[in-house]
Amino acid sequence: MMVRPGEPRSKPKRLRSTARPARGANRREPVSAEQVALVRTRGTKGRGGGSDGEAWRIELDGKRCGRVFINLIDASPLGVHASIQIYLNQSSQGRHIGRVAYAKAAQASRYDVIYAHMQKANIASARAAEEAGFVDATPPEERQKVMIWRRHAEAHAELTEDN
Repeated sequence: MMVRPGEPRSKPKRLRSTARPARGANRREPVSAEQVALVRTRGTKGRGGGSDGEAWRIELDGKRCGRVFINLIDASPLGVHASIQIYLNQSSQGRHIGRVAYAKAAQASRYDVIYAHMQKANIASARAAEEAGFVDATPPEERQKVMIWRRHAEAHAELTEDN
């Protein structure tokens, strides 16, 4: 294409090397709780290892897809408390694996009260923890979101559902 002097040049169109996915195509299908298993591991220092820690490998249909661990930590303003952390492989995110893993780890833990700390902007983790029975307990002065799970509150909910 010839451009005459003084005429604006148009930018050439860029061709996509890959097709754009259809709207909603990136949405991953949720999994059932039966597909998710926690396999207890030794953990490492700061990640569920040691006498006060607990660690599990998260598996989906027998394949590793993340890890979850609980450590006893001393952090203000809560003091000494059990804290849960969960990490999912990127390909496993968005399928409700986190909510199942939070619930199964809390149930399997020896601790009756467990806190989850996360960035306030991490809405997916907060939603997953909430679905697993954690409730918001963020103190006003706290920069991070703090959620709490109590074994007796979870057992009480089951009793009221049966009646």
